[in-house]
Amino acid sequence: MPDHAISPTRREDYPEWYQQVVRAADLAEQSPVRGCMVIKPHGYAIWERMQGVLDRAFKATGHQNAYFPLFIPVSYLEQEAKHVAGFAKECAVVTHHRLELSADGRLVPAGKLEEPLVVRPTSETIIGAMYAKWIQSWRDLPVLINQWANVVRWEMRPRVFLRTAEFLWQEGHTAHATAAEAVEETLRILGIYAAFAREHLAMPVLEGPKPAAERFPGAVETYSIEAMMQDGRALQAGTSHFLGQNFARAQGIKFADTTGAEAYCWTTSWGVSTRLIGALVMTHSDDDGLVLPPRIAPTQVVLLPIHRTDEERARVLEACRGLEAALNAVRYGDEPIRVHIDARDIRGGDKVWQHVKLGVPVRVEIGPRDLAAGAVSVSRRDRGPRERVALPLESFPAAAPALLEEIQRGLYDRALAFREARTVRVADRAGLIARFADEGATGEGQGGFVITHVADTPEVAAVCDPLKVTVRCIPMDGPDDPGRCIITGQAVQRPSVLARAY
Repeated sequence: MPDHAISPTRREDYPEWYQQVVRAADLAEQSPVRGCMVIKPHGYAIWERMQGVLDRAFKATGHQNAYFPLFIPVSYLEQEAKHVAGFAKECAVVTHHRLELSADGRLVPAGKLEEPLVVRPTSETIIGAMYAKWIQSWRDLPVLINQWANVVRWEMRPRVFLRTAEFLWQEGHTAHATAAEAVEETLRILGIYAAFAREHLAMPVLEGPKPAAERFPGAVETYSIEAMMQDGRALQAGTSHFLGQNFARAQGIKFADTTGAEAYCWTTSWGVSTRLIGALVMTHSDDDGLVLPPRIAPTQVVLLPIHRTDEERARVLEACRGLEAALNAVRYGDEPIRVHIDARDIRGGDKVWQHVKLGVPVRVEIGPRDLAAGAVSVSRRDRGPRERVALPLESFPAAAPALLEEIQRGLYDRALAFREARTVRVADRAGLIARFADEGATGEGQGGFVITHVADTPEVAAVCDPLKVTVRCIPMDGPDDPGRCIITGQAVQRPSVLARAY
């Protein structure tokens, strides 16, 4: 095992391996506040890349950005009973509006609020209150708004990026004149999320509706994209909710239709979060550290000058700057290639391993011998850290986009092959139980995905709960595949995906 490899390995201790990859890649660290994280520049740069791609996709489909308050009156949540019940245990509540110094020198809460304020766990209620003011007529519809924000959900078992008390996300909220338009919007956004996961994160996902027990509180239907991590567990990577008229009725979001009759709007909400960074780590990374798909990597190509003398340094850096300019002039996708020259005065081996752990897709080493040969030494992050190939310096910029795309597609194909190898169909209850009966010592596989027919009933949950398994979604790809529930015998139109999940 290389001296710089992550310890423990994935096989030895997958949860700890994940934490060590995050730390080695300098993505985030725990904050002084329990359950909260500090997202460091490299981690935030990845989030900014995600924001940019998604924000353009939202705006291309007519959505606008806005911002709504962090604090929500408790009475707003109470208006939708299922909603408040679903979030009650996760809410942080503000009850006072100032601090005062006590006689013994302690700061104590003072100035009790007339009504407690909940720190935003999600914004359906506060945004709904505004929509009730803004929407009067069918001419005001649809309302298509997104906000980039932070939310707080008091998480008892935090894990960086995957579950934290505070995290960053986007949440879209829309209002429509008909149910058909709202359902169309819900599925449109689900498609945007799925395409983003596949095309930019190189992460294969299944998309479809969730069972009743897994729906967003107050939703009529919740659709999700589900990905498999390298320990075989599922991760819900994004959700899109058809809210029906539930929130509109609770908050009085009405409009006059074309006949002048008053009607309630049909609403949706949808979101993805910084959990996607955790998904990236667990989908692609290896025992050497982080692996980033080129399309989402903040730096796609890093140039590493190698020299011993000041004269060599000057010549090598000049060549690096020329190569940087040539690469910047080449487009990968819709943007110039993102290049960084690492000219820090540290040992070459240490520098190489730092960029391995940062997940940079392509490393290019340039030294005096390379310049003499008119070549560069190129290493790919999707291959072994010591594997290098010499390529002509002059032609490398023109070849770089194809190289990056080969890495991007290769990462997706590798993740898809991993998922397919750990996905099985089972025909009966005994097969389901046997698949998840033992997680195993190393965690690799851990049951993976099981495809089978199950009904949306408590009887199915009663079998799955002891196995710590949930129905992740009912995949919508392909034709109907009728069958009978392996637990109840009820007729079922499509099979579901079952898995242990984060």
